[in-house]
Amino acid sequence: MLAPPVLYLAAFVAYPFFYGVYLSLESRPVGRPGVFVGLRNFALDLSDPVFWQVARNTFTYTIVATLLKAAGGLALALVMNQQFRLKNAVRASLLLPFIVPTVLSTVAWMWIFDPTFSVINWVLVHAARLHAVPSWLGNPSLAMASIIFVNTWRGLPFYAITLLAGLQTIPPDLYEAAAIDGAGPRQRFSYVTFPLLRPVLIIVTMFSVIFTFSDFQLVYVLTGGGPANATHLFATYAFNIAMGGGQLGLGASVALAMFPALLLLIMGLTLYLRKE
Repeated sequence: MLAPPVLYLAAFVAYPFFYGVYLSLESRPVGRPGVFVGLRNFALDLSDPVFWQVARNTFTYTIVATLLKAAGGLALALVMNQQFRLKNAVRASLLLPFIVPTVLSTVAWMWIFDPTFSVINWVLVHAARLHAVPSWLGNPSLAMASIIFVNTWRGLPFYAITLLAGLQTIPPDLYEAAAIDGAGPRQRFSYVTFPLLRPVLIIVTMFSVIFTFSDFQLVYVLTGGGPANATHLFATYAFNIAMGGGQLGLGASVALAMFPALLLLIMGLTLYLRKE
């Protein structure tokens, strides 16, 4: 019974990971045999200012997007938990950003942010009467804000549906007892809803951090890491070095730099969850 999942993990998780570790210890240009260099690739990473810019980008992207998804997803879950007409249709439509393939939805957003054909810029020109419209993907600050917005838009359904499932496990008797004791909506949320929903929120945050920290498709399609490395994350920067620059060993060392940071973050969330 355990053989199929063990073989799957060995083939698609363990082997790529350990092969990546092996590559990171070599100087391996594409088409040439590798030469063992030990930790030199990691030393090159640590001395590269672009690497530290990528690290800042990755943490900024992950933290801001996760906080926005958590707040927005919780708000949507609370709304979806109410009784209103067409509730099932609204819940189904809520899943659309999550089930549409990432590349397809990102290409649509690329057109939305396009400096010439942008719907947003058209509205700003004709409704707000602006003469100078922003370059959403050409300005470093706006480019980072844009990819965070798209990631938040795409990840909100995952948060909302998961938290909605958690909300529906809370016994209604607790709300009735709190209302009898004179608790208002804010007190019921603070002392009933949020404490009981916190374990679910931590788990969904853990998954969101993993997916966001290692995001590749959205950033690669939307900006390719530009402008001037302003939106490069560890995943896109590692791909750019390994595939674009032909330095497989150096690219593998950048990719492995994600592992300790992500491991510490997940361990912290896990310990907090056990404590709760």
